[in-house]
Order: sequence, then C-alpha cells, then structure tokens
Amino acid sequence: MKKYCISICLLLGLSGQVLSQVKGDEDKDMFNKAQARDQSEIDRAVNGWWKTSMETHDQRIKWWREAKFGMFIHWGVYSEAGGVWKGKTVNGYSEHLMRKEKVSRAAYLDLAHTFNPGQFNAEKWVLAAKNAGMNYMIITAKHHDGFAMYPSAVSEFDLAHQTPFKRDPMAELAAAARKHEMKFGFYYSHAFDWEDPNAPGNDWEYHNPGGDQLIGGANWFDQHPEWLPKAVKYVNEKAIPQIQELIHKYHPDILWFDTPHKLPFSENLRILEAIRKADPNVVVNGRLARNGNTNFGDYKNTGDRPAEFAPVTGDWEAIPTTNESYGYSRNDHSHKPAGFFVRLLANAVSRGGNLLLNIGPMGNGAFDQKDSEILAGIARWNKQNRESIYKAGPTSLPLQSWGVTTQAKDKVYLHVFNWPLNGKIVLGGLESTVGEPYFLADASRKTLKMVHKGSTVEVEVPKVMPDTLNTVIVLPLKGALKTDPVRLVASEGVETRLLAFDAELIGKGFGFGDGKTNKYYITGWKKAEQQVRWTFKSNAEASYKVRIKYIPENNHPVRYALLVDETNVVKTTATPGKSMEPVTESIGTIKLGAGLHHLSLKALDSAATEVMKLLEIDLIPVP
Repeated sequence: MKKYCISICLLLGLSGQVLSQVKGDEDKDMFNKAQARDQSEIDRAVNGWWKTSMETHDQRIKWWREAKFGMFIHWGVYSEAGGVWKGKTVNGYSEHLMRKEKVSRAAYLDLAHTFNPGQFNAEKWVLAAKNAGMNYMIITAKHHDGFAMYPSAVSEFDLAHQTPFKRDPMAELAAAARKHEMKFGFYYSHAFDWEDPNAPGNDWEYHNPGGDQLIGGANWFDQHPEWLPKAVKYVNEKAIPQIQELIHKYHPDILWFDTPHKLPFSENLRILEAIRKADPNVVVNGRLARNGNTNFGDYKNTGDRPAEFAPVTGDWEAIPTTNESYGYSRNDHSHKPAGFFVRLLANAVSRGGNLLLNIGPMGNGAFDQKDSEILAGIARWNKQNRESIYKAGPTSLPLQSWGVTTQAKDKVYLHVFNWPLNGKIVLGGLESTVGEPYFLADASRKTLKMVHKGSTVEVEVPKVMPDTLNTVIVLPLKGALKTDPVRLVASEGVETRLLAFDAELIGKGFGFGDGKTNKYYITGWKKAEQQVRWTFKSNAEASYKVRIKYIPENNHPVRYALLVDETNVVKTTATPGKSMEPVTESIGTIKLGAGLHHLSLKALDSAATEVMKLLEIDLIPVP
C-alpha cells in the first residue's frame, strides 16, 4: 500500500496548481493537475480497480516491450481533403481541418459523402509495416472530428451511414494483422469531439469550451462546473460506448488516447476504468489518465515528432511522422529520409523506448509514394540489421560521438551514424573482454582489426561507410558487460555533440523542450547560479573548435561564460532576439589534455525571461 499512498500525496500536493492549456490539442504536458473534485476517483482507483489492474501490468505489456517498432496510421474523412479546403492550402496537421477552417458539421458531412477509398487494401498496409520491421499497428478509429471509421451502432456520424464505402476497414485490418502475427489496436479521441454538441472542442458552431478560444478558461471544468454535465453526457453516451464497442467488435491489443487535459481528470479515470472492466489485458498508452507524477496507463508517451529524446525512465514510446502532418497532406513535402527513422529507432532502443512511426494514407486508401519509399528504405536496412534492434536493448555504456549502442545477451551493437574521417571507430567505456568485431550486414562475418586498451576499443573501418543509413558493427562479449560510465570525447575523426538533453543541470527551475527539430532544448535558464555541465574524458591531448546552438530568448544582450574544469575560458554574449529560429555560433577554441574534464555554461547575468534555450555544444577536433 505504501507506494499508492505516495501517489495520492503527490496528487493532493498538486491540487492547488493551475493547468495551462494551448490552442488546438498539442499541449506540452498532456496531463491534468489534481482537483478536489477528482480526489474521490483517485482514491477509488489507487485503492481498488487500478491497483488490481497493475498486478498484471508486466504480463499485459510484455509483447509491447518486445515489439520495439510500430506503425501509427491517421486516416479519416480529412484524408480526402488532403490539407486543402475550398482551394486553400491548410498548413499544419491536416487531420485538424475541421477545427482550423471552422467547418460545420453539415459541411464536413458533405466531404464524408465523397469518401470512397477504393484502393484500400488491408493486406498491403500490414505487409508494408511488417516488412519495415514494425510489430504493432494503431489506426485512428475516431479522431477529433468525431467521425467513426467503422460501422458504429452508437453514432451515425460514421463510415457506414455517411460514406459510399460500405466495407469495414477496421475489421479487415484486424484480420490482416492477426494473419501476419502483428499486434493491432486503435487511436480513439476521447476528450475532443468536434461533431458532438456536448463534447469539448467545437467553439465555432456550438460555443463549447476546450477549443482555440478557450471559452470559460483553460480549466473550464473548474471555473464553470455547471458546464460539466454536458461533457459527462458525451462521455457516457458516446465515448465510453464506442470504446467498449471497439473492444467487443475487434478485440484490440492496444488502445491509444490523446489530449486528456480537455476533460477533468475524474472523467479520464472513469474511461480507463470502463476499459479495464471490458478487457483487463488491453494495453493503454500514457495519455488517457496522467496526473502529476503518476501515470495510470501502461507506459509513458514522449513529445510528438521528436528529433532527439529528453531523459525519461521506465517504458516509453515516441511518435514521429514521415512529414510534419499526421493525416495525409498533399502539399506537405517535408518528408524525412529513411535514414532519419532508422537512426531514431536505434536511438530509442538504446534508451529503452519504442518508436511508433506515423503514416497518413491518402483518401483513396493508398499510401503516398513518398511514405512507401521511406518504408521500403527502412525495410532494406531492417532485413540485414534487425537483430541489433529486436534482440537488443539499452546498454550501460556511455554516450558515443559517432552514434549509439544496443546490447543483446552476448553482443554489443555499435550503430554508427557519423563515419569517422580517420577510419577508426573509437568505443569508449567498455571494460569487458571482447571478441573480434564484424559488420552485422556482412554474411561472411569478416573480422575487423581491433585494439582494446583499458576501457577503449578502437576498430579499423574502411574509408567509405558501408550503409549510410546506419552501419552496425557487432562486438561479441566474453562474459558480462562491464563499463566505465564516463563519456569519451573523440580527439580526432568525428565531431562530438553535447546535447542539452544529456547535460547535468545544476540549480533549480530547468525544464525540457519536446524534442522536435530545433526544440530539443532546456528551458528555465534564468539565473547566474544555474549551470549546464557535461562530464567526459579524453584519451589524448587535443584542440577543439567550440560551436553553440541555441534559440535566442532576449531582446537585449545576455552574457555567459564557457568553463573548462571550472575555469572561465571564454566570455561572450548571446545574440539578442526572440524567435524560434536557432542560432549557431562559434565561441572559440579550447585545448584539452588527456583525462577527466567538466565543460560548463554559466550565465553572467540573470535574465527576466531566459538566458537562451540551449540546444547543444559541439566539439570539433582541430587537425
């Protein structure tokens, strides 16, 4: 009982705080702060049904932990529009078309009446995912538009009643997934529903709270409790019945939820309880009911569309997408290359997480050609290197300058993203006895020359990178893995990126960005007593050019210092300005001897807002 008492105390301690929300749905925190109204539901959960459900947690989530990689699919009526409304390109998330363009329910139904995805083929979708190494699939059964993508007996705002497409794509996908031994489940928008007059979100037609206008405030359910019965009616009459319908009709392995801050926490807990009663074995993600430091789901979700990962413990999952929209957008051509996702997957596994890569199929039911090419590129890499992902997990090795490491029982895998100019992969921190290394993709297992001295392994490699997406080197272990946790900075051959996410943050008030491109920064750096510090070692004396990357946060100059081993070596000024565009600057050259070092950034002035939003420091060896 002790751990549950701790959870309750934490929740009670947060009860007086105010939850800030943002327009749309992508709130940074994705959780509720506890309120007095919620406490009876919390008490009932942690002393009853939720406590009981957690007794089988490890059994329930076992398959998910082993899966590593999944496919997220955003597909709906909005896919037919493809990010275009009345001839106008709608930027951003195309699945938010209804909200962005303030489309009425009637006009949205006119769009639904044209939705007829004749090219939809469940077998092709599942095989495309399976070939790319994905082991689970999650599709939007109902997104924020409130439209059910399956025949629903609960609401006629659904595929069967409103479109000429009379098949059940959810049933076909569930069958194809099970045929090919892939886990399958649904995204369901429980807190947003733009068609239902009782649900949060639609403030252009129904004048409801929870939308962009924040009618009644961000915490509308506390400021206007008289409005809450409408939302409860929606939860009772649509959300819970449709979730139960999905469970009983399709027997999903996983359910995925979002935007819990649009409803009071008590409602989110009620929904989770209904799920546990309907199927105690279905996995539930971490965005249905999360309150303060307590996650009532089965695992944690990190920020959307990540490029880098902030520190996180326990089971977690990240959700990148192939371009910048989750739903299909015909004018969004910002697709990342396959290598971006191959490296992101390896990085996630090296840190103990899963990757759920989103695809937005077109309105006709086919995948966009660019998405298909990305999946094919991942599949080619996966075919030769899959054991370094699916039979592996995180290691106790420190961070490496050239890439990341994963570990199986008797092997360490070196995932090399940045090929060294000097032809030497230098692995730092390995104290175990090892066998001869080889490229995982090399069927002949031709060994590579290696020198192992102390905790450093140096592997000779060809000048040309064998696989530019991610070249994997296998290092057989002879016995248990023994490591030195201190990071080794490369003295030649490759740059070292010291990410703010990987720094030691000295002082109070720091936070993290969401990890998106140019948002993998720290926040809350305002005071001179705060420091950002990295600890590492060097095997040889070397000089480095130092480069900094940050987001300016002040319209006036703010001075800061670069310290090496607590000695100021550079004093300079952050570029004035306030925008989300990153600044990259050279801040001098430093010389490091062999041995242990601390590199720090310290503000010389306190700032009313922030000194800067620091992204990274790069150390570039000087030949």
